[in-house]
Amino acid sequence: MSTLYTAIAVFAILATGVSIPAYAQLVDAITVTTDKEAYEDGESITVTGQVRERLSGYPVTLQVIAANGNLVTVEQLEVSEDNTYGIDITAGGALWRSAGTYTVKVLYGTDSRVAETTFEFGGSGEQTGPRTKTIAVTGNPELLVGYSIKGGKIISIEPDIAAKSLIVTLETTSDGEVTLILPRGVIDAKLGPDGQSGEDDSFFVLVDGSEGDFEEITTADDRTLTIQFEEGTTQIEIIGTWVIPEFGAMAAIILAVAIVSIIAVSARSRLNILPKY
Repeated sequence: MSTLYTAIAVFAILATGVSIPAYAQLVDAITVTTDKEAYEDGESITVTGQVRERLSGYPVTLQVIAANGNLVTVEQLEVSEDNTYGIDITAGGALWRSAGTYTVKVLYGTDSRVAETTFEFGGSGEQTGPRTKTIAVTGNPELLVGYSIKGGKIISIEPDIAAKSLIVTLETTSDGEVTLILPRGVIDAKLGPDGQSGEDDSFFVLVDGSEGDFEEITTADDRTLTIQFEEGTTQIEIIGTWVIPEFGAMAAIILAVAIVSIIAVSARSRLNILPKY
């Protein structure tokens, strides 16, 4: 009989030893994969995955991170009844210029369920993606804003000094998006008391007067915003904490030189008409 009890005890210990630890459940709580290992500019990337346990009210947050570390895509994906999710993403555009290994990262729930996968991308060229152009800021011909646009064209970019904003006037032909490469010398959003110093703050974007969603990547020299718009949109306003005055440094110098020249000519003219004794 003691042999039987011993066997039962050993079996119980072995059964306990092969049970799945809690950390293994967390690792496998969500999976992610792409349909290919490498993509060319303009190709469609199919991302799919599965969650172990479907959590009501919690979407999957998907991020695509470029080879240079910039965040190029953020999506919120609903989980279906069979615990799966998926999305098709077009590879390419102004934010996808970097070539190399891209990372797809997914997050789910409140306990840091995370999974990652990677793919290779050759970088987005001007010929297959939307071409980056430049446009001068109204009143500041020496200050240029880079941009690319799908579904319309930009008519003008004008500073609003009082609102500390840039007003982008559009002419649209369909739903689309515009990517603006904004030099920090044109507009910025900072937490410092002067609006030009301290840590970066968030811009506030209005699309025809309503708050709009946007994606952003930043460098030391500029801030790049990608903004969605609907057909018929005529104006996008980007509000920060500081914007370039209506006349830039070069324009101010030219104006000062012109004023000095006028004064000099006027003084000479008065001397020439004075009577001589």
